Amino acid sequence: MIRLIRTDSSNSDFKKLVEQLDAYLAKIDGDEHGFYAQFNTIDALKHVVIAYEKGLPVSCGAIKQAGSDNMEVKRMYTLPEHRGKGIATKVLFILEQWAKELSFAQCVLETGKRQPEAIRLYEKNGYQLIPNYGQYIGIENSVCFGKRL
Repeated sequence: MIRLIRTDSSNSDFKKLVEQLDAYLAKIDGDEHGFYAQFNTIDALKHVVIAYEKGLPVSCGAIKQAGSDNMEVKRMYTLPEHRGKGIATKVLFILEQWAKELSFAQCVLETGKRQPEAIRLYEKNGYQLIPNYGQYIGIENSVCFGKRL
């Protein structure tokens, strides 16, 4: 059974999952990792979701405000051995519900073209391709998505 909790970025389980995410992204992004890393700090994330299976943290995600109407989905990660079970979809759903509760109209996000599994996750959950925004404008490897809530 999957247990989902709402927390913030001070949570030690979240920090451990993010360390694994960063190591994974460093391999995928190569020389570009430093560019992306500067936008993925977790110092002050107030809206974090962690999924636990049999008491162990296996997946996470977060949202942060991005403009007056948008929450940006950040730091989505599921341990490789737990992928394909729908856990990331559950995390994403809770993040979207939280954004709605906070009266935001849309969730937006950026992911890399070298992450087809992430792109599939967002597309199957109703996210649509949008123009790259903010720091991702003109970045070849970046692809951005949005979903009205």
